[in-house]
Amino acid sequence: MSIEYKSAPSQLAAEYIELRGLTRENAITEDILRSYGITAESWAQDIESGQIQGVIALSGANMVGYCFGDLKTGEVIVLAVLPSHECQGIGQRLLALIVEALKGQGHIRLFLGCAPDPSVRSYGFYRHLGWQSTGALDTHGDEILEFACR
Repeated sequence: MSIEYKSAPSQLAAEYIELRGLTRENAITEDILRSYGITAESWAQDIESGQIQGVIALSGANMVGYCFGDLKTGEVIVLAVLPSHECQGIGQRLLALIVEALKGQGHIRLFLGCAPDPSVRSYGFYRHLGWQSTGALDTHGDEILEFACR
């Protein structure tokens, strides 16, 4: 089945949280997200206020992944794809769409937090796409990677 990419509506915020907990690596539960101050309500509010923008990937009527970026800071906040849809180019496409959105806001340097462990798939994924380590860690222990927009 083909994948359709659409702008992420605020009404699906609870589904974004649910899907985040279903990822194979780096799954984060609703309770952990809540401890970070992230709830369906806060996520929806951030979309509606224009703070963040997202893109969802749909297989038929089912959401199989998404990516969100912070329009003010240039941070790629989250990229999540269901295990059943990994290795199909969905994550790359979602990331590319958010990179373009952030570039469209005038950002010339983007950043994100990534697992510092080379055995975790995201470690190689982002580096393969041109993201580079800053040598710094964020408050969650993730390595901060940056991407220079061209």
